[in-house]
Amino acid sequence: MSHEIPSLWAATARPPLDLPRLTESGRADVLVIGAGVTGLSAALHLAESGASVAVLEAQAPGHGGSGRNGGQVIPGLKEDPDALDRVFGPAATAFAGSTADVLFDVIARHRIACDAQRDGWIQASVKAAHLPGLEKRMAQWAARGAPVGMLDAGAMARATGSGAFRGGWIDRRAGRVHPLNYVTGLAEAAQRLGVRLFGRSPVTALGREGQLWRAEVAGGAGLRAPQVVIATNAYSGGLWPRVRATIVAANSFQVATDPLPPALLERVLPGRAVVSDSRRVANYFRIGPENRLMMGGRGAFAEPRSAADFAQVEKALRWLFPEAAALGIAYRWAGRVGITADHRPHLHQPAPGVTIAIGYNGRGLALGTAMGRALARHLAEGAPLPLPAQPIRPLPFHGLQALYGTAAIAYYRLRDAAER
Repeated sequence: MSHEIPSLWAATARPPLDLPRLTESGRADVLVIGAGVTGLSAALHLAESGASVAVLEAQAPGHGGSGRNGGQVIPGLKEDPDALDRVFGPAATAFAGSTADVLFDVIARHRIACDAQRDGWIQASVKAAHLPGLEKRMAQWAARGAPVGMLDAGAMARATGSGAFRGGWIDRRAGRVHPLNYVTGLAEAAQRLGVRLFGRSPVTALGREGQLWRAEVAGGAGLRAPQVVIATNAYSGGLWPRVRATIVAANSFQVATDPLPPALLERVLPGRAVVSDSRRVANYFRIGPENRLMMGGRGAFAEPRSAADFAQVEKALRWLFPEAAALGIAYRWAGRVGITADHRPHLHQPAPGVTIAIGYNGRGLALGTAMGRALARHLAEGAPLPLPAQPIRPLPFHGLQALYGTAAIAYYRLRDAAER
């Protein structure tokens, strides 16, 4: 269903790029596999450095989660900055804190038309027990110069238009984009710099050919390069052994209402910040194209087949914004999110010339853009990676992820409900 019925993004996007299939063999300095945010950002920044770059995409740019997410640009990782300092060092923390800056800089430099606005992100809480932790997180970013602040229950009601929240904090580094138009804009900018982009060209095999890597597509055509970037995230198949078993490819379900009338639009998210809540199974929401209220959250692991599969997200919408929910649901769709066990992105370099980035845990727009730039600088200039590369460690019983992923969501919902 998520592919058959268009998302709000697909319904309001600019015309997609008509990329050619790869039909002839060729060579590049760097081959990128995957035309999502990370892959296109890497290709764009590599081309800016003067490298010859080719990108192979199984479908079209933004077909996966990169073009079907909530459009929320959120800096940082899931961990607090002090914890990142202890585990990885201040340079990694600085990288995490700058991811939204990188995205908005790319948009400005390449004049990408994607409804980009920097109105902030609110992490909201319906649980009083969560507020001390949120205040601690906010204070740690404030100590590093970030434009952040706490919001009490009254301020949250004014900022969101809902009285359900006990408090929260706002990060003004953050913002929002039209994600599918953003990905299309990245692809267009890369093409202008000479990147060769190929769509409907899934890689069927990747192997050594002398000193080069050769990626083959159906029909026998292939591309050779000394360096390969694999940026397929939650849509990773069996291209590199065991990689897809390192993440849970969870579904993120989203709905969008009919357009809000002017009076309601003045009350719901009047400052246009994007919002996600602090529960283990969080909901997130924003005002989207055509003044529609969008609500997202986790659901069953399987692809949605009917409107009934969106029941949990629509329940949250009715709870938080009953007037908006009463307008009716115009769009329902889903996209995959790569979740890692430690909630950190993972970098792998399993063989000379191969770099893999995977697992953005719901923050792929900003983090994928910055990670792509970091990978480009690493390959072109020898700059250090923002996080250390690590061995590929598959999750135990990964073949059962559909079962334990759904069970974990149900378990965490129970824990969320038990807290006050």
